[in-house]
Amino acid sequence: MKLSQRAQAVSTFYAMEFGQRAAALEAQGHDVIRLSLGEPDFGAPPAVIQAAHQLLDTQALAYTGALGLPALRAAIAGFYRDVHGVSIDSSRVVVTAGASAALLLITAALVDPGDEILVGDPSYPCNRQFLSSFGANVKLIPTDARTHFQLDAAAVRAHWSDKTRGLMIATPSNPTGTSVPASELQAICAWAQAHDAWRLVDEIYLNLGDHDEQGRAPATVLAYDTQAIVVNSFSKYFGMTGWRLGWCVVPEAMVPALERLAQNYYICPPTLSQHAALACFTSESLAVCEARRVELAARRDLVLKGLARIGLPVPVPPDGAFYVYFDVSGTGMRAWQFCEQALENAHVALTPGKDFGPLGADTYVRLSYASSAQQLQLALQRLEAWLGGLQTSRD
Repeated sequence: MKLSQRAQAVSTFYAMEFGQRAAALEAQGHDVIRLSLGEPDFGAPPAVIQAAHQLLDTQALAYTGALGLPALRAAIAGFYRDVHGVSIDSSRVVVTAGASAALLLITAALVDPGDEILVGDPSYPCNRQFLSSFGANVKLIPTDARTHFQLDAAAVRAHWSDKTRGLMIATPSNPTGTSVPASELQAICAWAQAHDAWRLVDEIYLNLGDHDEQGRAPATVLAYDTQAIVVNSFSKYFGMTGWRLGWCVVPEAMVPALERLAQNYYICPPTLSQHAALACFTSESLAVCEARRVELAARRDLVLKGLARIGLPVPVPPDGAFYVYFDVSGTGMRAWQFCEQALENAHVALTPGKDFGPLGADTYVRLSYASSAQQLQLALQRLEAWLGGLQTSRD
């Protein structure tokens, strides 16, 4: 059997590979602390779980429309209004089978073979894979700590060409947990719009971002670019990873195309998840999610202090998501070797920078602090003991 060039070109997702290695160690009886995947340990808000139980007893759970339940689309639009002060017509909201399905639909709708798309390095690998699978020429733009490992307007202008058709930005970012300042993102979008290029902004971690001194949530790009394309998910802020539910907000003209694509690609988002997700937008559930956001910030502080104590520098502290991107070059190991030995000797699973682009492939490691504070503290103690033992053996 001959596989397609598309299938052969897709790279391994190394976070998942280290997860498999961790599972193998656990099967041997080892206690492994998994800090390699971005999966909140909280789970869905209690009201969502309760709603799902009730639905299983009372609902036939038939297909919904390909664009999602009208009530859920309206609830998401209301979330933008109430939390971000942005008015969005619910007709522009497309509910999807996870944010990955949103990226699938958007890429299928926008990308033709040979289109040049600008993406920052480092960045989430699956985003690039969607683009490449539809024939895009993904131009990875190197970033650094000066720009918080994010694209800025100067870099976009410098790397723009006559073939550029769009750009993709994630803010806050996976793997770094850092955000693009609102003024910078506005300048980037204005440049792209002036050159008739689309702007795809991954805001999956937006509502986990730090609030300002007035207690306001970070701004969505839709506050200053109403025609930007936004992808979001119920997985992170709402803790619903396995429910496979996401959404996108797109210009009105794109909706019919996305509806046709969704009908053909997966018929509709999961019906049970959609009905249960309506309970995300109650005051009770939103209060739960906000308390969890505050807890994640406390975990971040714990991790940053621990890494500093161990001597693993974090060039840019995160301001959102639940990731820390730290530098292992001072250990004398490359990132891949560091992660292998950390798993084997400290039983702590991490993700090497190789997942996120060539720029920091050998230098940086991503740690997810979505696990409990107790687990994080123990993981840091194990890493410190392991690295301390290596130093002693060298001495």
